[in-house]
Amino acid sequence: MNRGFGNPRAENNPNRHGPVKKMDAKTTRSILLRLGKYVMKYWWLFIPAIVFTLLANQLSLLGPEFSGRAIDAIASEDGVQFDAVWENVGKMLLCYAASALLSYTLSFTMIHLSQKIVCTMRRQLFEKLTSLPVNYFDTHATGDIISRISYDIDTVNATLSHDLVQVMTSIYTVLGSLIFMWNISKPLILVFVVTVPVSILFTRFRSKKIKPLFSKRSHKLGELNGYAEEMLSGCRTIRAYHREDEIGGRFDSRNTEAMDAYYNAEYYGATLGPTVNFINNLSMSLIMIFGGVLYMFSESGAVKEGALFFITLGGVAKFVQYSRKFAGPINEFANILSEFQSAFSAAERVFRILDEEPEQADAPNAAALVKCRGEVELRDVSFGYTPEKQILDHVSVLAKPGKTIAIVGPTGAGKTTIINLLMRFYDVNGGNILVDGTEIRELKRDSLRSAYTMVLQDTWLFNGTILDNIRYGKENATLEEVKAAAKAARIDSYIEQLPDGYDTVLTDDGINISKGQKQLITIARAMLADASMLILDEATSNVDSRTEIKIQEAMNELMEGRTCFVIAHRLSTIRDADTILVLQNGKITESGSHDELIAKGGFYSTLYNSQFH
Repeated sequence: MNRGFGNPRAENNPNRHGPVKKMDAKTTRSILLRLGKYVMKYWWLFIPAIVFTLLANQLSLLGPEFSGRAIDAIASEDGVQFDAVWENVGKMLLCYAASALLSYTLSFTMIHLSQKIVCTMRRQLFEKLTSLPVNYFDTHATGDIISRISYDIDTVNATLSHDLVQVMTSIYTVLGSLIFMWNISKPLILVFVVTVPVSILFTRFRSKKIKPLFSKRSHKLGELNGYAEEMLSGCRTIRAYHREDEIGGRFDSRNTEAMDAYYNAEYYGATLGPTVNFINNLSMSLIMIFGGVLYMFSESGAVKEGALFFITLGGVAKFVQYSRKFAGPINEFANILSEFQSAFSAAERVFRILDEEPEQADAPNAAALVKCRGEVELRDVSFGYTPEKQILDHVSVLAKPGKTIAIVGPTGAGKTTIINLLMRFYDVNGGNILVDGTEIRELKRDSLRSAYTMVLQDTWLFNGTILDNIRYGKENATLEEVKAAAKAARIDSYIEQLPDGYDTVLTDDGINISKGQKQLITIARAMLADASMLILDEATSNVDSRTEIKIQEAMNELMEGRTCFVIAHRLSTIRDADTILVLQNGKITESGSHDELIAKGGFYSTLYNSQFH
């Protein structure tokens, strides 16, 4: 789970996963147009796909024509005309073979096209996520976001690679079959005047019922993924408190909701195809009945050749085959309509992230922070994550260059919130924060944040070598510089004892090393970064007391000449701070050095004495 800084998110946050939105026709058109833009971006693949579709279906449509001619050659009044039969059979087989080859090429092209589109969407989505403000991740579960990157985009991919081909094929086949049937027998087409509108009206009616079901399915699956990700990340705590049964029960509840949503979407979507198929089979039966009647009249001579109701045996056979080609795509379209609803719901969730407002841009005249001296001032700062609850209330702090400011106070007092504001993860609601006399909203964010280096309570290591993880603080650092930082952090001896030394690969957020060792590596990373200001948020919380003394010595070296902000619950680590601020209920109630605050006998003195007496 994304902890963030001062994460205001709670389990019962109603906006945590985002509300389920019902897609109307306007939304569907908008999504379709946006997907169309992705398709046309790779027009050099899409246009050949259109050509392959036209050729493959045209050849497939010629097959029944040659089949009908062969039947007429067999039923000829002059006897069986074998030359004409074999010629037309050969042409029919050639058309079907060429159509199959083109269809294979079409499928391959569309798969290639869909992979490019999905790759582009995933890249854009990830880039968008890296540009979103921190508060987005404070109000959206990590698992739900991952679900959109993986499941939702895979759903879109399935539609683009398979269903889109089917739709293009269906449109051409329906129109082509209709033209061929019109040329064969206009009276028989009247059968479709009844059955096709019934199919369309039924499909349209059911689609309105199905759309929200697929939106709910995607939403519930996102909720399930989010909950599973949270619980798996805290599995040790769950087992330590023997809460497996309770957590399992909650998972079962969410799993049941997701299963029900999935079942309802699939069930009602699946009923569409068989119903339309029944209507199409009914039309096929009527065609064969009326076609047989017309053929009997034509064969008896009651209807002359060339008349409106005249039809040959080959003509009946051709019409039946074309009617199957005409009705088949309509039935297939009804079957894949549910898949389109699922894809639109998934695409809508992806586009919802892409449409999120990125982190507010720097002011047009924002300046870069260069040669930072490290003077930081909070001037009458007020802030709350939500309008209903104020976290900081008119807080004023002045940190001179090279001085250490320690912040202590009870949980929820606003200590980490101050760090959020210093780094501009959030902007103040009132007051000002200045660095070297310049309001930080008039500075470029990247230059402001690069002026700080941070060591947090929650360590973060990525899948890579120890060398890469330490070098993350300074990408162009040499091996000697990395080793020097590791030595200063008192982690060098441990690293050198490993079989691969600095090339040891850390996996799954450093799960193959202890928490204390992870903390030491992040401290070495901070030591390697050359920044004017330092933020320490419970930086020694994961190490034992003996290691803490060594780390404190290294920290003193790191803090030398830098403006430091230290959040600590172990008050022994901040005794030498230049200024200690006591934060209670969003206000600074005490300020001074360790000795001064002890002498006052206030909250700090009570807190300190409670830890050591």
